[in-house]
Amino acid sequence: MLLTITYEGENTQELGYLLHKNPERAQQFELSYGKAYVFYPEVSDTRTTAALLLDIDPLDLARGKVGSKDGGLFDYVNDRPYASTSFMSTAIVRIFGTAMSGRCDKRQELADTPLKLTATLSSLKDGGDTELAKELFEPLGYTVETQRSTLDAAFPEWGASPYIDLTISGTVKLSELLNHIYVLIPVFDKQKHYYIAEDEIAKLLGHGEGWLASHPQKEKITRRYFTARKSYARKALDILLADELPDEELTEEVETAEETEARTPLNTQRMETVRDAVLASGASSVIDLGCGECRLTSMLLTEPQIKKVTACDVSVAELEKAAQRLHLDRMQSYRKNKLTLMQASLTYRDKRFEGYDCACVIEVIEHIEPMRIPAFERAVFEFAAPKTVVLTTPNREYNANYAHMEENALRHGDHRFEWTREEFRAWTAHICEKFGYSCELGGIGDVDEALGTPTQIAVFSKAGRADE
Repeated sequence: MLLTITYEGENTQELGYLLHKNPERAQQFELSYGKAYVFYPEVSDTRTTAALLLDIDPLDLARGKVGSKDGGLFDYVNDRPYASTSFMSTAIVRIFGTAMSGRCDKRQELADTPLKLTATLSSLKDGGDTELAKELFEPLGYTVETQRSTLDAAFPEWGASPYIDLTISGTVKLSELLNHIYVLIPVFDKQKHYYIAEDEIAKLLGHGEGWLASHPQKEKITRRYFTARKSYARKALDILLADELPDEELTEEVETAEETEARTPLNTQRMETVRDAVLASGASSVIDLGCGECRLTSMLLTEPQIKKVTACDVSVAELEKAAQRLHLDRMQSYRKNKLTLMQASLTYRDKRFEGYDCACVIEVIEHIEPMRIPAFERAVFEFAAPKTVVLTTPNREYNANYAHMEENALRHGDHRFEWTREEFRAWTAHICEKFGYSCELGGIGDVDEALGTPTQIAVFSKAGRADE
């Protein structure tokens, strides 16, 4: 397996700084499935090429060390040591991980600059799909060239090889190039050499941040990336589509151009409204329950009034993606010192929830099974018992404004229910009576005189403590 990256321009030997690998010497890396080598076949002021070569031990594969099947002939006769597969993706992130993050202390300005780069990958398995490489890389701005040979020149009747050598060229940041290749290699060859767990969703979305959501083939990329885990593909697509349509969750209708021009997306309105409610409460410490990608947390971190923010989610994958979205690894220290990321369930008592001035529960409760709502109520309002709770949830009545939604459908595939305005009002009254809060109700988004607003908001204040 071979990957080469060529930089053309001025002072191109500085590619070594960007890759954090010295052009003057070859380096060897021990991997669990073989060895990797980084070397520079050519170095000059105007053209420099770096190469990543993988040497996979086929006997290790056959013995079941990694990537092996259940035995039989496949373990001895296969393309795994030779084709560019997930082995190569894993090596890229292991060996060029810092370059993928876009960090380069010695040449940060260069790392942030689009460069004239060419990358070549040998033996990608496209299975004879002659358009696949162009479908995947051309929308990212690359010029794409492929070379395919016959399986055996002595037997032309066997036809063309299912493998290609791929060359992509473009003016792009090195970090972007590496992330594109990392994500798209497994789209060509769908057989991964490792067990795919749910945290793979965060990896895909993290390395696809800034380009995958807008890619015209995002569904194809995601489904092929998770070929053996359809549920993971669906979840990743839900998140990508939510990023694409930030004014509502997945299935809400996109307004006409006249309506959307100069308008603030609903999701932004929601976050700003919640932030304003938090600040108005006088809170200096906040816990964001069900934080997801930490959009609200990101806003709160910029507020001088807020001295402590804890972002909590049941999904480790979501928290990993949140850390990437927040750029935790290079966050300014005064903000980083405010922040805690925490994995926890909202339907169990957790002493870590206690002691905060305010708790925010934004578009979360509708994802909880109705039978678990009483447990959620106790965890938040009885045991954590913050002075203020800010909670938002969809207004089911407003769904009638989305012409493409079927009758009685919910806005998101993971919603367990959605409340009407009256049902929400009754629930908030129940909370106030049972747990000693007062409540102010409101709406967020466009107002329909008959159906209300798309989002409902409740701001609960602990009776007798709102001004403490």
